[in-house]
Amino acid sequence: MRRGTVAMIIVPMTMAAFGQVSDYRGRQAQVAGSQPQLTFDVAAIHPSPPDATGGILRPLPGGSGYEVENMTAKIMMAAMYRIPERQIEGGPGWFGAERFNVEARADRGGYSIDELHTMFKNLLRDRFGLKVHVDTREGPVYILRVAKGGTKMKDDGPIGDLNIPMSRQGPGQWVGRKVPLQYLCWFLGQVAPNDMRPVLDETGLKDVYDFELSYGPDLPPGAPADNLSPEMRNRPALREALEEQLGLVLKPARGPIQYFVIDHVEQPTAN
Repeated sequence: MRRGTVAMIIVPMTMAAFGQVSDYRGRQAQVAGSQPQLTFDVAAIHPSPPDATGGILRPLPGGSGYEVENMTAKIMMAAMYRIPERQIEGGPGWFGAERFNVEARADRGGYSIDELHTMFKNLLRDRFGLKVHVDTREGPVYILRVAKGGTKMKDDGPIGDLNIPMSRQGPGQWVGRKVPLQYLCWFLGQVAPNDMRPVLDETGLKDVYDFELSYGPDLPPGAPADNLSPEMRNRPALREALEEQLGLVLKPARGPIQYFVIDHVEQPTAN
C-alpha cells in the first residue's frame, strides 16, 4: 500500500498508557476583537493497543465530532491538512510510528467537514503541541484539466454530507459519490503511476461529482502482462481511464509543491 493512504498494519506501542477523557471546555474563550476558535468540547486520546490492526479516521454522524482508531499523528495531520505524508518533513520518530485512538466531540452536531478539520487541527496544536511552517518549492507535479470533449462525471451539486467520497470496489476499481475536485486530486496523487507527484487542479470545476473509475496497472515498456487476469489486461491505464471515463486529462508538469515542516511536536498531553 502506498504511503499517505490509510494503512492496515500493526505498529507496536512503546509508550505507557496515559490520559482519560480530557475536557476541552473553555478552549472557546473569546479573545477580544476576534471570533471564538473552533474546538472540540471533549477529546479523549489513548495509545492504540499493541495488537491493534486496521484503522479508522472518520467524522462522527451528524457532524458532531471525529473518531480515530490506530493512526499515527502524522497520518492525522496529513488527513486534516489534506496533504500526502511525503509532503510532511521533520518531527521525531514516534510522530510517524506510534499509533493513537482519538474520540473528539463537539458541543453540537451540524458542523461541516471543513469546520471539523479546523477543530482537529486545533486539537493537534493544543494536545500535541504541533507547530509547522510551509515551505513552497518547485518540483514535478501533475496538472488535472478537463478534456476537450468535456467532463463525463455527473454533477451532484454542492458539498452536502460527511461521507468518504470514494469507495474501493476491487483492484483498480473505485466508485465516487459527491467527490470534490480537491479530494480527487489528493486521491490521484496517491495512485498516479510510476512516481508519486502532487496533482494540481486546473479544471475550474466547483461542485461535487459522481463517477465510476476502472483502470489496470501501468506496466513498464516491454513488461509482460501474463500474470494479470484477462479483465485487468483489457483495462486502460489510469491516465487513459481518466480521459475515457471521467473526461479529465492528467499531464506531467513542473509547479509549486507545499511542504509542511514540523517546527515542534510532542507526545499528547493527558490533562
